[in-house]
Amino acid sequence: MKQREIHSYLDQFFTTTNCDIVENTETYMTVQLTNEMDKLLMNRPFYWHYIEKTGGIPNPQKLTLITDFKQSNEIKGELIHFGSPRLHQIFQITKQMGGYIRLFENVPGTENYHTALIPWFCLNLKISYLCDRRKDRLCSIGMNLLNGSLMGDFHQNLLNKGIDLVAKIPDFAFTFTPIFKPESGLRRIRLYIENDIMKENHSWATEAKQRWQEDEQLLDSFYIAIDEKPERYMIEKEALKEQYEPKIEISIINGGLFYLTKQWLK
Repeated sequence: MKQREIHSYLDQFFTTTNCDIVENTETYMTVQLTNEMDKLLMNRPFYWHYIEKTGGIPNPQKLTLITDFKQSNEIKGELIHFGSPRLHQIFQITKQMGGYIRLFENVPGTENYHTALIPWFCLNLKISYLCDRRKDRLCSIGMNLLNGSLMGDFHQNLLNKGIDLVAKIPDFAFTFTPIFKPESGLRRIRLYIENDIMKENHSWATEAKQRWQEDEQLLDSFYIAIDEKPERYMIEKEALKEQYEPKIEISIINGGLFYLTKQWLK
């Protein structure tokens, strides 16, 4: 996830959660948090307990998030990037507040011409490559519920096209009945992701196993003269496995149904 994409995501997140974006440049943004967002983001439980108990006037904080590393010494705020605790905190809040949505492309028809909207099932996922090091990446996959076709970078495509989405179906528009169910979409998207992962270069896993083997050999050297290995040895050996064993985890951030016009698919 590039810094520009993170900036766009933050802009959308704070706008959606009704926070006032006081300043928004290409390199950073300053946000006046709402009471709810302050409670979720700023870790001030004692302050909010006192305010609510005494009936005081709340004073939610402002938050400055810097998305351009070059500006980190010139602007007072938090440097935010993919992997930073603050961004993962926001991802978690997004997951809690909006795990599933249903939106319609805002293209009203007329009495003589009704607009047809095609159902798409979208999943936004996080893929984590885990060993003694960690790498995360986001992917957004959409599936056409009429013909089963898949589209990568679905969310970014929506942003790039500037699609106007609304929660209520527009006047004189109608939706096609899906041929595929979202459950089927979930299985097919997961299979698509797994096949995509299998094609990737997994030298990171080979290198992790090499580091694992080297540390195991070092551990064994401390106990080489001991025929019956103590429990401590087994515990340390298991800890090395937990630390180095390569794993890939796929987790769902959120998803939803998007009803889009046929013109958008060209």
